[in-house]
Amino acid sequence: VIRDVQSLSVRDIEHKIAGLADKARRDELAVEDLGDSTFGIVDSGVAGGMLGTAMINSPQSAVMGTNAIVKRAAVVDGKVVARPIMYLSLTYDHRLIDGREAVTFLCSVRDKMEDPTRMLLDL
Repeated sequence: VIRDVQSLSVRDIEHKIAGLADKARRDELAVEDLGDSTFGIVDSGVAGGMLGTAMINSPQSAVMGTNAIVKRAAVVDGKVVARPIMYLSLTYDHRLIDGREAVTFLCSVRDKMEDPTRMLLDL
């Protein structure tokens, strides 16, 4: 669990993830490192998953799932071409999060993944 990410830069988040991965490799993760998250990210793509849907673990309010990147047919300028495609999913507690806000967030993540300069420039 990475806490207070709203106040961290992308670089800071990367460092926190690297630190947790290092602790996991050394088998030094503590219960405090794993609990009480409010938002989760699950990468089923690392195992080749293409259309997985993540489950919310209490006390989370939402979890985003990332899937494998695979070349798929896409229409670009009226022509069918092979493009790398990755499906994202967002599972959220409708009692806490409005559907419109959830979809807006997911579209923002998609846009930033398709054009990382948007993330770096905070667009």
